[in-house]
Amino acid sequence: MTGQRTSRLRVHYRDPHGAPQVATVEDMAGIAFENCPAVRTIESYPGQWHTPGQYWSATTGTLLAYESFLECQWLTLLDFDPTIAAINTQALEIRARDHDGAWRHVPDVFARRVNGSVLIVDVKHPRRRDSPAVERQEKRTADACRQLGWDYRMVDAPPAQRHANIAWLAGYRRPLHAVAHLEPEIVAAAAQPVRIGDLAATMPAPLLVRPVIFHLLWRHRLVCDLDTPLRERTLVRAAEGTSR
Repeated sequence: MTGQRTSRLRVHYRDPHGAPQVATVEDMAGIAFENCPAVRTIESYPGQWHTPGQYWSATTGTLLAYESFLECQWLTLLDFDPTIAAINTQALEIRARDHDGAWRHVPDVFARRVNGSVLIVDVKHPRRRDSPAVERQEKRTADACRQLGWDYRMVDAPPAQRHANIAWLAGYRRPLHAVAHLEPEIVAAAAQPVRIGDLAATMPAPLLVRPVIFHLLWRHRLVCDLDTPLRERTLVRAAEGTSR
């Protein structure tokens, strides 16, 4: 790579009805890629090394296809991120030319932030992260995203402890309708930092309260240090501005 600017940049996608479309840089603001069907199908076959599947997103209320467990980990982190408003996978294909010729690439994840900005994410296994082919893909995609006005990240393994905690909370990401009435009381009891075990013990039904505590942590109505292991003695508190 010489760093020459990407040219003939086009984004290929499918509209909500599945019809193929092609967009230029000038078209980007008017396209809701978060609502577009995938431009490619993730294959699943016996003996493959990676583990494709589908992740149910609390952000979108839909199933998101992923190509590997590592990609699923990052979908979980994005789903937890309160700055993210929408997520889609395999939503578009970037095609362009540079000094080395024509290229095309389907990014793993398209994310729309609450403020309307876009984050494109590619997920690579740590063993592949420094390969020349992956580095070239990263440089090309980053340059194309700059021209499109999007942010771009290529990631590998997420921080282990933080992911472990968020993956645990993700088990409680679905609405807890049967015990939703407990939420205001729990949030009020956490006006000052309190241990999870002590918070649960103050409630009439501690066994019912714990899932609600984790659900409230997922929704950011309660907050705690997610970079250390979640335990009974972990301190939680109501998030600033959380209504009782």
